[in-house]
Amino acid sequence: MSEAASARSRLAADPAAGIGPLEPMLRAWLPAQRWFAGKGRSITRLTAVSAAELLPPGSSPGLLHLLLDVDGDCYQLLLGIRPSLPPALAPALIGHAEDGPHAGRAVYEALGDPRLAAMLLERLRSPGALGPLRFDRDPQAPVPAGLAPRPLSGEQTNSSLIYGDSFILKVFRRVGPGVNPDLELPRALAAAGCARVPAPVAWYEAVLPGSEPLTLGVLQPYLRGSDDGWQLALRRLGAGEAFTAEAHALGRATAEVHSALAGALPTVALGPEQTARLAAGMTARMAATAREVPALRPYEAGLRGAFDALAASRGTGVAAQRIHGDLHLGQTLRTLDGSWSLIDFEGEPARPLADRRRPEPAVRDIAGILRSFDYAARSHRPFAPAWADDCRAAFCEGYARTTGRDPREDPVLLRAYETDKAVYEARYEFRHRPDWLHVPMAAIRRLAAGADRGFGRAAPGPGPVARPAAPGAGPGPVSGAGEGFSTLSPHSRPQPPRRPHT
Repeated sequence: MSEAASARSRLAADPAAGIGPLEPMLRAWLPAQRWFAGKGRSITRLTAVSAAELLPPGSSPGLLHLLLDVDGDCYQLLLGIRPSLPPALAPALIGHAEDGPHAGRAVYEALGDPRLAAMLLERLRSPGALGPLRFDRDPQAPVPAGLAPRPLSGEQTNSSLIYGDSFILKVFRRVGPGVNPDLELPRALAAAGCARVPAPVAWYEAVLPGSEPLTLGVLQPYLRGSDDGWQLALRRLGAGEAFTAEAHALGRATAEVHSALAGALPTVALGPEQTARLAAGMTARMAATAREVPALRPYEAGLRGAFDALAASRGTGVAAQRIHGDLHLGQTLRTLDGSWSLIDFEGEPARPLADRRRPEPAVRDIAGILRSFDYAARSHRPFAPAWADDCRAAFCEGYARTTGRDPREDPVLLRAYETDKAVYEARYEFRHRPDWLHVPMAAIRRLAAGADRGFGRAAPGPGPVARPAAPGAGPGPVSGAGEGFSTLSPHSRPQPPRRPHT
C-alpha cells in the first residue's frame, strides 16, 4: 500500500477539506509540474487528505494549504487566492474558481508570491499549531523578521525559498507519514556536534489522526558563496587541473558524517541472510533494467557476478547504519573557508520513506561519489581516465584518514554497490537522455569484466591530468527528462551553485 493510501486508510479526512470546485483546475495543472511524479499519466483519483487556511478567511491574498491524495501519492500544495493576479504573478496562475468559497477568484501557486512566502516564514518563527499543521523551531537559533523571500528556480522533486540570503526553506512536495530524513539526520548530526551539515532551525509537519506526523518543510541556514561539488569538479576538469586535493578533503568530510551518524543513531550488523537479500535485490534490479535497456543485456552475466560474490561472502558482520542514501558530487558544497558540506539527506525521493530510513552499509554513499568522479571525467572529451582514477583514490585515502579503514579494503562490497549504481544510471540515461548512455555503459563493461581500474591507491594532492576539450564539447545537459528526474545527470543538480539544502 502506498504512503498516501495508507495514510488515507487511517485518516478520516474532514469532509469540509474537500477540494470541490478546485478539482478540475488541479487535475490540469498538477501533471505539468516538474515535481509531479505521475507525468504522462492521467489522474484517476484526486481527493483531499487535509486542508487549512493559513490566513483568516476572506484575507486578500488568501493562503490555502492542501494535502492531496493523487492516485496513491500524497502531495503538498500551497495555493494563493486573489481577486485578480498582478502581472508579476501571472505565470503562477492555476485557474479561476467558478463556484464555492473562492468563486470568481484567481487560484495560483503561492510560493512565488513574496507576501505569502514572507507569511510562511512568520509561521515558522512562531511555533504552534494551525489546524492539522504544526510549526516548530530550535529556540537557540534566532530567525530575524522581514527577510525578503525569493524562490529557487530549476528544481525537480521539491520547491525551495531563500530568505534574505540567510536561510533556505525546502518545501517537500510528495510526502508520507514519518519524519523525513532531511530533517531527522541533520538534527541528529547537529546534536552529535558534526558541523558538516547546517542544522535545521525550523520545520513544519502535518499531524493527522492515526498517522505519524508528515514532514512538510525544513528551514536551514543558507551557505552563501559555496561551490557546488559537481560544477567545481567540471571547472577543474575543463581547465585541465587536478581535483585530488578536493577529493581527499571530501572523503574526510564524508567519513566524519558517517561516523557521526553511526554514533548518533542505531547500527546493525548484516548477517548471511540479510546480505543474501541485499544481493538478491541488486540482481533483481539489474535483471529488470536489462529487460528495458538492450545495451545492458550482453553484460548481464558479468554484472551478476558482482552480486553473486556479495551473496557468497556470507555477510561477515557488514555494518549497516543511517547514511545519506543519494550521495554524489551534486549533493556536496565547498564553502568559502574551503571545507566541505553534505546536503540533501532526503535520499532517493522515489523510494518509500521507510526504505530511506533503513540502515545500509556506508559503502553505498562511497560508491555514489566514486561513480560521480567517473561521470564527471566522461562528461568531457577526450575522456581523461587518470583524472577520475586519481580522484577516486584520493577520496578513499581521505575517508581512511578519518575512519582508519579504506573502503577499497572490502572490494566485494564496493564493487557490488558501484555496479548497482551503474545499472541505475543506465536505466536513467536510457529513459531520459540516450546520448549519455555511453557514460554508465563504459563503467558497466569494466565492472562486468571484473576489472579493478580506479581501485589502486594514489597519494592525494595535485598532479597532471590530460586536458579535455572545453566544457560542452562532449555530451552536455539536455532538457525534458520528465518524471521528476533531473534534466542534467544523476550526478548533477539542476540548481545554480551557492545553494545548500535544495
